[in-house]
Amino acid sequence: MSLPHGVIIAGGRGERLGGVRKADLRIGGRRLVDRVAEALGTVAAPVMIAVGPVDDGRGRRDDAVAVTDLDAPVGGPLAGLAAAVAALRVRGIREGLLISAAVDTPFLPDDFATMMLDELRDAPAAFAGWGAGFYPPNAIWRIEALAELPGRVTAGTAPGSLKALQASMGARLADWTSRHAADPFLNVNTLADLLALERRE
Repeated sequence: MSLPHGVIIAGGRGERLGGVRKADLRIGGRRLVDRVAEALGTVAAPVMIAVGPVDDGRGRRDDAVAVTDLDAPVGGPLAGLAAAVAALRVRGIREGLLISAAVDTPFLPDDFATMMLDELRDAPAAFAGWGAGFYPPNAIWRIEALAELPGRVTAGTAPGSLKALQASMGARLADWTSRHAADPFLNVNTLADLLALERRE
């Protein structure tokens, strides 16, 4: 079986953090983008980084390629996923698996890709959850199930969020509660989040 492809969703503007690129924030001395890329493990090269509407050169890695949002009325993680699917299509890739992970998930488990692959089973997609929390950007997708997504995003007819997209697809919930004592998908939205996760390190 061929390696899954990978995309790090990193287009957020970090407004509640003063407009910084979350990808470049550090926990334990390591940038968030590096922590997430390393936790993704072995995926098909190059890993993609969905950087939002503009690639300003920040939050990059030498072994990754930046993909920018399509010209569409939609932004956020949904736009990042659509950009990744469109970039794969340019490379002639229309089937297989795509693993997505939010850049602001610094404790993404090292076995994330393996566990999500096991949980996918015969579903078109699966997303991570822990306890009462669920994390749509941290997911695995069948690329062929996303074939229409770039066009729908561009036309403004796509679901309004990754959560809505996954609901419409019948995506499975991959529950990590029994595998981790603490939520491994907590993310960084504010300075308080950053400080709390730094203490967890």
